[in-house]
Amino acid sequence: MSAAVAPEPTPAGPGAAFVEAAEAALAAGDPARVGDADLAAVMTAAVRLYAAKTEAADATPLAVVVPERLTPTEVVVAASALIHAAGLNLFDLAMWFRRG
Repeated sequence: MSAAVAPEPTPAGPGAAFVEAAEAALAAGDPARVGDADLAAVMTAAVRLYAAKTEAADATPLAVVVPERLTPTEVVVAASALIHAAGLNLFDLAMWFRRG
């Protein structure tokens, strides 16, 4: 008996076009199909919205990813880029990581 595989999340709202373009670029092995400016704008908006929703909920942060869809390397690459972009260091990160 094999374990059931969770279906991939399929956004139907405003993010659907970007997700489709990103998945197509990855499937083609051509990440350059999505421009740097588009990726930066989407990541910035997504991070801001995630933070606002988490703060508004005043609870445990919202689920971010389906674990089967991201590798640990992909998570660390993105997290590191955000940490560097914000000018944070490991001490800053440790303070926020402990935040309840």
